[in-house]
Amino acid sequence: MTLRVVVADDQALVRVGFCGIIAATPGFTVVGEAGNGAEAVETARRTSPDVILMDVRMPVMDGIEATRRITASSDVRALILTTFDLDEYVFAALRAGASGFLLKDTLPDDLLTAIRVVAAGEALLAPSVTRRLIGEFTRTQPDHGPGTPYTAAQVSEAGSSRDRLQRVLTERELEVLRMVARGMSNAEIAEELTISPATAKTHVAHLLTKLDARDRIQLVIIAYQSGLASTSA
Repeated sequence: MTLRVVVADDQALVRVGFCGIIAATPGFTVVGEAGNGAEAVETARRTSPDVILMDVRMPVMDGIEATRRITASSDVRALILTTFDLDEYVFAALRAGASGFLLKDTLPDDLLTAIRVVAAGEALLAPSVTRRLIGEFTRTQPDHGPGTPYTAAQVSEAGSSRDRLQRVLTERELEVLRMVARGMSNAEIAEELTISPATAKTHVAHLLTKLDARDRIQLVIIAYQSGLASTSA
């Protein structure tokens, strides 16, 4: 199966570089390019790629809004391109439906692996940064600047969300959700719980279905927003 990719970045040299790497690799094809968010939305609509590499800061329409529109109306997976691993805009992009983020200075092999991971329906969020990234995200309100604490109403809502999780999930599923929130892979979950990787994968699949989550990143966000997972070190 050949993976279809669109590259959206307003810097022509960056865009050409990514396209060159992808197009030169067997199993990948570049089906479109975009220099701004509006072009990204239109190109994704017209070409129906498996994955779109999306820059955050672009003219006309930023990558966050473009991601929101694309993921809301299709099964296209958005992989965010960013200069900094904790860029505040990445948090909004994850909420908008992005399946992960990638640093622009990543190695070619890592870029290709990232595309494969996202195309397969997995979330690209390295375990080494999961707690820090999601902890920061969940301490901020989506429509305000970084560092804005949750209000009492939001704290109450988090409690209600946690109650809902405890109603709809089994104890084992809650345990697996906490592990997903820690950035653990299916293999790591299987090892810790002394179960097979296939069983761990099944538990994660049940979580995605029961919580109507697009991918593992959304499971992580749900876990932190509900208070099920702690943001403390």
